[in-house]
Amino acid sequence: MDNKELIKLAKEGVNSPTFKDVKDQIFPENRIILCGYRGSIAHGTYVPNHDPNSIDDVDLITVYFAPKEHYIGLGRGKKYDKGRDAFVDCWDVVNYEFRKFINLLLKANPNVLSFLWLRTEHYFKNDDIFYDYWGKMLIDVREAFLSKRVYHTFTGYAHGQLHKMEHYAFKGYMGEKRKKLVEKFGYDAKNASHLIRLLTMCIEILEGGVVIPYRETDSHTFIDIKQGKWGLDRVKEYADYLFEVAKTSRNHTDLPDEPDYKKVEEFLMDALYTYLRRGGE
Repeated sequence: MDNKELIKLAKEGVNSPTFKDVKDQIFPENRIILCGYRGSIAHGTYVPNHDPNSIDDVDLITVYFAPKEHYIGLGRGKKYDKGRDAFVDCWDVVNYEFRKFINLLLKANPNVLSFLWLRTEHYFKNDDIFYDYWGKMLIDVREAFLSKRVYHTFTGYAHGQLHKMEHYAFKGYMGEKRKKLVEKFGYDAKNASHLIRLLTMCIEILEGGVVIPYRETDSHTFIDIKQGKWGLDRVKEYADYLFEVAKTSRNHTDLPDEPDYKKVEEFLMDALYTYLRRGGE
């Protein structure tokens, strides 16, 4: 992340992490091949925490190689297949083991697929050249994961956000501030913003074959929705329209029915073979 971006985030009240922060507190053994932002910062829709309507976290993702016993041997070592979730200071970090991450990409999971299309400044550089290299190689094969599956996963996640938007339950994750905003607006505006963004991105992928996490031209729309400036009826009406556009885009897309399994398999085997020959640690 460059100095301009760090200064901008600092002014907005974001306590910006470094790669060393993540490594020291979650992965002292390193093995991280890719680390960067997710969520509102990656989308360009972050609302500073000094704003009374802000409920945004600083969200991060890491992708890492597990120890060698995870890939070979009896498998009696510590289980890494589900990754590690953790809070580091004020940062919400989700961590994925490499092969688990690849399988989620093949399923066109919206949360992980977007991670391969971040802006360069939204990734953290690993000082270990070996691990940094494989992170870059993973980004280089990102087109192999694109297929018509994105229609089902992105619209499926969007339907989930639509349901949560109205059928909210004041669970622990929401927090008191979010609860008050739901009561103020009459619906969960953050879910509404996710809903419209997911459908917009789905259409872009189907029509253009590219994932655009950072919302350069329409970030103001998603921020407005998140801040409750759209009424519930307007959100639902626009969502209905986007669902229909997505369906039409699916029927006319040039994307293949399935991801390029052969290319992904070759990359996966090459990466793990090289890692294990290096010692797997």
